[in-house]
Amino acid sequence: EYVGNARGVRCVADQVIVVGGTQQGLDLVARVLLEPGDAAWVEDPGYPDSVAALRAAGARPVPVPVDDEGLDVSAGERLSPGARLAHVTPSHQFPLGSVMSIPRRMALLAWARRARAWVFEDDYDSEFRYTGRPLPSLQGLDVERRPAATPACVVYAGTFNKTLVPTLRLGYLIVPGELVDPLRSARAVIDRHAPSFEQVVLADFIGEGHYVRHLRRMRALYAERQAELLAAADALLSGRLTLEPDAAGLHLVGWLPADSNDVAASARAREAGVETYPLTRFRLTPCARESRGALLLGYAPFDREAIRDGARR
Repeated sequence: EYVGNARGVRCVADQVIVVGGTQQGLDLVARVLLEPGDAAWVEDPGYPDSVAALRAAGARPVPVPVDDEGLDVSAGERLSPGARLAHVTPSHQFPLGSVMSIPRRMALLAWARRARAWVFEDDYDSEFRYTGRPLPSLQGLDVERRPAATPACVVYAGTFNKTLVPTLRLGYLIVPGELVDPLRSARAVIDRHAPSFEQVVLADFIGEGHYVRHLRRMRALYAERQAELLAAADALLSGRLTLEPDAAGLHLVGWLPADSNDVAASARAREAGVETYPLTRFRLTPCARESRGALLLGYAPFDREAIRDGARR
């Protein structure tokens, strides 16, 4: 009920498979659906651990560039039209933060149907949206708009590890009906079941409305902290780091001046006691579309004083 109301996901309870998190879910799906050597689209820049999971399953990741509308589907079709899977973060692309537009979502689904491929929808950061209404999930669009007699092609993945506590290790897949039995069987082989006690407690937490209230409080708090980071950067880092507001997420991308080395800049920040991540770390090809250096700046755990102190350093 929650994902139906919040994300427009269309499913019944039997389609939900509980996993330890999105990473375990991707590993499970890749091992069941892909054969060794199968191509799989991945966002570039993107999440290295997702690439590692696909490689561990024997797949061949194909980096596809990302722009302001999300994954460039036409580029993916040029690079590997016969790929068997596409891994995407459409609600808030990691790390650049773009939201996949409706035309791109429809183009991705159309390609998957033509290619008889699967889309792994990692609904990363969908809960932390601060402005505007979230776009519908790919899973919901697939169910509602696919032609009659056309099989579903989206595996939806969500997690409670980011919204509650990382050590909880509870996530879920929502899968087409034809995948329920094979994925459940594979899940039982690698890990009999997720912790039952935590599932019962979490179900009550959601059912009694506490989870929605928790998200509402966290959204307000994180929106304030993003605003604090933007203000601190404007006051203390002007000319050295350019930040822009983001409608969602828990980090901002700070763009460095042209020809700056983001790896070196991140190392200097670490020496000053500020942990950042260079964008280069998440580029999968040296000729990615956006070559300008940048730093990823997380703000969620920090109060106003800590944010301003970090900017001063």
